[in-house]
Amino acid sequence: MNIQTVGLKGLKTPIRVKEKSGGLQNTIATISMQARLVEGNRDNCVAIFTSILNEYLDELSVTSFSSILPRLQRDLQAKSVRLEMSFPYFIDKKAPVSDTHSLMEYTCTFSGGIGDDEGFILTVSAPVTTLCPCSKEISAGGAHNQRGEVTLNVKFNNFIWVEDLIKMIEQSASCEVYALLKRPDEKYVTEKAFNNPMFVEDVVRKVAVLALEDSNITWFSAGVESFESIHKHSAYAYVDSDEVR
Repeated sequence: MNIQTVGLKGLKTPIRVKEKSGGLQNTIATISMQARLVEGNRDNCVAIFTSILNEYLDELSVTSFSSILPRLQRDLQAKSVRLEMSFPYFIDKKAPVSDTHSLMEYTCTFSGGIGDDEGFILTVSAPVTTLCPCSKEISAGGAHNQRGEVTLNVKFNNFIWVEDLIKMIEQSASCEVYALLKRPDEKYVTEKAFNNPMFVEDVVRKVAVLALEDSNITWFSAGVESFESIHKHSAYAYVDSDEVR
């Protein structure tokens, strides 16, 4: 039996990622790689991959993949290569009233392919708050609200920053989520969500509208999961740009 697709999965390594502000952020990436090799190739796939990857650990960005993938394909003599890298990304975020600083964590993924598996996708997952319009309408006081998560996948023409996608997501919910809030901030976010009720369908539509308005984005998909506070299940909505253009 001839096995042509090989690779590695779950490799964890420190990396430094470019920030929009111009700095470099230290984080930990979980990396997977698959290569479809030509018949008869016996090279040590793991050794070649880790050797090339180590050259880029000090400064990784979306554009790094355009250098890494051709080298992997060439040195592995592969028909195609797919590389995926997921990592926590932190942004210094100020509370809306007190301006208290805290670090918010987001999940980012770079996923790129070359050869038979061509293309690059940037994925960002961000927490948000949703407040139920139905609950607000039928209740004499209050409305149920909960934390949700929006996952946005994009393909693009030139370049796009992780920070820009996070902003796109956070603008689309009932309210943003913060790592640290003081009492005046709690009042602000509670009232903002109450005055901006949204179903998961509303959130995913708004994300889609903002993505469609960005001429640099050539394709996207967005999923919104709301971890319901009064139900055992979650609410979920999804959109793919191929279905709405």
